[in-house]
Amino acid sequence: MKQLDISLMHPVEQINVIIGRIYKGGMTTTSGGNISIRDDNGDIWITPSGVDKGSLTTKDIMCVKKDGTIVGLHKPSSEYPFHKAIYEARPELHSIIHAHPPALVAFSIARKVPDTKIVPQAHSIIGDVGFAPYGTPGSEDLGKKIANEFKDTRFKAVIMENHGVVLGGTDMMDAYQRFETLEFCSRTIVNAKRLGNINYLTDEQISKYANHIPDTKSYFMDVAHPSDERALRSEMVSIIRRACNQELMISTYGTVSVRWRDDDFLITPSNVARWDIVPSDIVQIKSGMAEAGKIPSRSVALHQRIYQLNPHINSIICTQPVNLMAHAVSGTKFDVRTIPESWIFLQDVPSIPFSLIYNEIEQVAEMFNHHRVILVENDSVFVTGDKLLNTFDYLEVAEFSANSLVMAKSIGELRPMGDEEIEDLRKAFNVE
Repeated sequence: MKQLDISLMHPVEQINVIIGRIYKGGMTTTSGGNISIRDDNGDIWITPSGVDKGSLTTKDIMCVKKDGTIVGLHKPSSEYPFHKAIYEARPELHSIIHAHPPALVAFSIARKVPDTKIVPQAHSIIGDVGFAPYGTPGSEDLGKKIANEFKDTRFKAVIMENHGVVLGGTDMMDAYQRFETLEFCSRTIVNAKRLGNINYLTDEQISKYANHIPDTKSYFMDVAHPSDERALRSEMVSIIRRACNQELMISTYGTVSVRWRDDDFLITPSNVARWDIVPSDIVQIKSGMAEAGKIPSRSVALHQRIYQLNPHINSIICTQPVNLMAHAVSGTKFDVRTIPESWIFLQDVPSIPFSLIYNEIEQVAEMFNHHRVILVENDSVFVTGDKLLNTFDYLEVAEFSANSLVMAKSIGELRPMGDEEIEDLRKAFNVE
């Protein structure tokens, strides 16, 4: 299995891959949205007008040459004028995504800009977000209004009034990750608003997080890949892809690790899109050292300490599903006493302060002696288990439960199971 490096693909292949992800992820419709790439020759490759986004092929992608000549089977997207205007305003941008994902459309019709400082890495990926006044779709007027926002070099993402969003990137993956992360933030904010108030991070908190990236100083060269280790790598990749497909993980965030032998383990790398991870990307951690030539996820020290202090734990997933994060950024208690399955699988889930996992590794690792799942405010959820598939199952149950709680807020007051019912479950299912 080879890593999908779309930067090495022809523009028509890149566009086809990314529009497919956007459509399958429910972030555009059959007829909505358009994406483009400007190549080094100044030619603009763009999705066609009036062709089903769910069945596009590379043959459908259009090219508008630098001299205006149109090449392809169809008409270029009707929004080509604002793509062209953005490229003229920002020469360093080489890719543009425009779509109508539900949460970002909600912001566009409320005429507000999402504050992305709900989790630390989001703002660094997205940057500041602009807002363009309404213009008729496909018009030169709309192109001017959007390009005017992009002239401010702080912005690589712009909310379009009563229309949607448009984002730029230095390449297609840069634009896509900004798009995916911005929709994640917007959905999290919308759901958190249903639960209560939102606790945004300060610039100081974000700065401390950025400066707290662990520096793995020790590496080892003699990496062995026996069959059991290779099997774990393949299982990890399978679970990561599954998590992405089920919207439990996005390309810019998510850590998975599995104990291999004793306290040695395998963990996901830093700076590799989660959609595209392959077995050879996985990082082996042996005697506290990382295999040479790879950078493990930033939480590697915490994973290592969890394994050392908790022999019953053999796998860990750390990620940011939307509904769990709605609880994490609103400070709302994640009460799993909703249905029997949720409590039996998860038991009670504590929330810990944002900075604790970076400043008090020992304390957090010890908490997993008594808790299977821990929610970290404005950061993530950590899920642990005996086997990776079980851990993934617990993650699914946690996110489904969180989703039900968000929905319940629209219906009435939450009425969890009481202590008597919980005690009955303890006895019936032998829960300690």
